[in-house]
Amino acid sequence: MRRSSLWLILLVALLGVLILREPRLQQGDDFFLGWFMDYSKPIVRPAPVTLVEISRDDFMKGATKPGESQSKDNRPKGRGISPLEYALFLQSVLEFNPAVIAIEPVLQWWDRDKDQEQVFIDQAMRVPKLLVGVELGEAIDSEAPPEEVPTFWGAEGRRGALAEFSGIAHESDQDLHLISTPGFINAPGERTDRVRVPLLFLYRGEVVPSFALQAIMLWLGATPAEVKVELGKYIYLPNGWKIPIRRDGTVMVNPIAAKQVRRLAVTDILLAAQERDTGTKSSLDLDDLRNQIVLVRASDDPLQPPNIFATAIATIQNNTYIRRVSEVFDWMVIGVAIALSCFIWSMSRFDLLLGAIGFSAGYLMATLDALSRYYLWLPVFLPLALLFCLVIARFFGPSGAQKIPAAVSAQPAAP
Repeated sequence: MRRSSLWLILLVALLGVLILREPRLQQGDDFFLGWFMDYSKPIVRPAPVTLVEISRDDFMKGATKPGESQSKDNRPKGRGISPLEYALFLQSVLEFNPAVIAIEPVLQWWDRDKDQEQVFIDQAMRVPKLLVGVELGEAIDSEAPPEEVPTFWGAEGRRGALAEFSGIAHESDQDLHLISTPGFINAPGERTDRVRVPLLFLYRGEVVPSFALQAIMLWLGATPAEVKVELGKYIYLPNGWKIPIRRDGTVMVNPIAAKQVRRLAVTDILLAAQERDTGTKSSLDLDDLRNQIVLVRASDDPLQPPNIFATAIATIQNNTYIRRVSEVFDWMVIGVAIALSCFIWSMSRFDLLLGAIGFSAGYLMATLDALSRYYLWLPVFLPLALLFCLVIARFFGPSGAQKIPAAVSAQPAAP
């Protein structure tokens, strides 16, 4: 029988460590997780968050502000919805007293819209808890110092892995800042799409909450001083909730949580508000908005970040995080693969291949079941990569039993 080779043991160990430490290789697990979530069928319940996507066409369907006319000609030709249209939306949704109104797009308009902008400000002043989008960037001349933004002064842990910014790239006018709370909407990094959503950033050396986390804090009535942050472990909210957080400030959200988010069209809210004003029977019950976060997005803005914040908010509200098994599991997988590399030479090539295929099918089914039942994620890329590395080594490595030299075999046995 062929003895285990040192080169294969070293290859398996180095490959395992490389997969664990290289972010680009870890994207393989993110791909598998997103693919598995499309086929898992967990039990979901509605989350107290409502997503409203606004487009310019919504305001061309006959819904107008009482006493005023809307025409396409008086709209600004720049990017985004006009201040008057946002004001009309706020006027309608405030009829149902939502707990928080979070406007994700950065509200910037042309100078010629100042009159309309004042109408919007008048409506925004009626919102008890208003969150507006702000985009972080590089430092410029006029920057908000850390004391003017929500900051976790007592955050514990190493901050080097957080996305770091030194200034404000895009923000709304100062008048809106005085009556609202900023929420940082910076788009996720290359590994943070459907699965990993940033909750923390580093602004001028201080840890600040992202748009999604700030929306939750406003909804709970929590201040930054009441929130405890341990980077790489948890964010502790004052109501007892714990948000599992990674070293880079991201959280693994549940893509299925997107189904927990209630979605309404602007026309639904405008119609419901008009029916309430006229005393007619409402075709849509929106009284439950009183306890919800209303998240507003511009549906036709290509420069807007991906639609991830509603999913993150729903994940936090319903505690449906994707929880990855401990890193101890990864090292156990590497240890098992190293042990297996010592015995593959005693197996035929095709027996090893069939065994690897059978194990992979069973492992994938177990992973899907754990994800559906317990929101528990077992890494897929690492064990499959190591297993089929061994299969390839067995197929293309030297074959046959290792022969014992004749001089050694001719020696008589010791008495």
